[in-house]
Amino acid sequence: MATSFNVGDMAVYPAQGVAEILGIETLEISGYTNRFYVLRCLDSEKKIRVPIANVDQVGLRCLVDDGEIAEVLATLRAADVVIEEPNWNRRYRRYVEKIQSGSLNDVAQVLRDLHLTRGDKQLSYGERRVYEMAMQLVVQELAVAQGHDEETVTTQVEQLLG
Repeated sequence: MATSFNVGDMAVYPAQGVAEILGIETLEISGYTNRFYVLRCLDSEKKIRVPIANVDQVGLRCLVDDGEIAEVLATLRAADVVIEEPNWNRRYRRYVEKIQSGSLNDVAQVLRDLHLTRGDKQLSYGERRVYEMAMQLVVQELAVAQGHDEETVTTQVEQLLG
């Protein structure tokens, strides 16, 4: 069953972050009439249209709840994780796949793993960009879900990572 949103709701669009549902539009494209959610990304003011029928395929989801927040914080706290993949290119592809999955816990795993890797050696340019994107996605969603400002959540995440 497709997730349903109302105008004014906050939702998470994979790899883009938290977005506000601005409206619902009906558009005719190539002779077919479709209904779309109109989203505005919080950090970039970018507008995205998502066909209502494809919400699940796209990965548009509700913000994390308290139980999921606890899981994410526990994931960030785990310091005894071993990074199995020595090849940076394969690691990078795996990290990008996890970010695109839309799961905040997957994104938190990427953030944690890159933070641990950063403690051992210098990250490549691509890994640094993924680290920054993962940090931004985790902080943004936790801030909106908990009703805190991003600076407070950034401090909390950095403390959990060590």
